[in-house]
Amino acid sequence: MTRFMCMHAFVGIIIAVALMQFTAAQTVHVVGDDMGWTIPSNVPSAYSTWAASKRFMVGDILVFNFTTNEHDVLQVPKLSFDACSGANPIGNMLTNGPANVTLNSTGEHYYICTIGQHCQLGQRLAITVSGASGSPFPAPSPTTNPTTPSPTSGTPADCTPSPTSGPTGSRPSAPNATPNSSSSAVFASLLLSVLAIVMGLIF
Repeated sequence: MTRFMCMHAFVGIIIAVALMQFTAAQTVHVVGDDMGWTIPSNVPSAYSTWAASKRFMVGDILVFNFTTNEHDVLQVPKLSFDACSGANPIGNMLTNGPANVTLNSTGEHYYICTIGQHCQLGQRLAITVSGASGSPFPAPSPTTNPTTPSPTSGTPADCTPSPTSGPTGSRPSAPNATPNSSSSAVFASLLLSVLAIVMGLIF
């Protein structure tokens, strides 16, 4: 019976960690925050300033908030970005707002609006995307600090999980994720707390 309870407690911990890692694995970035995707007013470098304070990882999502038919989003190589040209586009142009873009590769990514002189007036974005860390799980964002919970007080000492390998921490893409990235950390913490209470009541 004790071994059975140990196994259930260990499985519960693994599930909790996996769910927490899944939630924290991707971050949703609303481009420009409240400004949205538009022509910056009097600040041509507004998007450079916005991007400088962010950390972009593979699997993260960019949300371009704009009004359909007033703006668009096109990913281009650096030469086209510097020239504010739609030449040699990468992927399809996004014309319906808001538009979600999942970052699926590392390196420099460049986005422009091709309508009129919007790009020349500052409606363009350059970001650097990093890959996952060398650890089995991706590094958490600065606002998230997930930890592996210890077994509940009612679990015998011999139930301490052995250092077996857990689930791999790939960074899933979430095209339907909500733009509020902070809600992911809150949800993960709440889920972990509820799971710990349930395990404590059962075991």
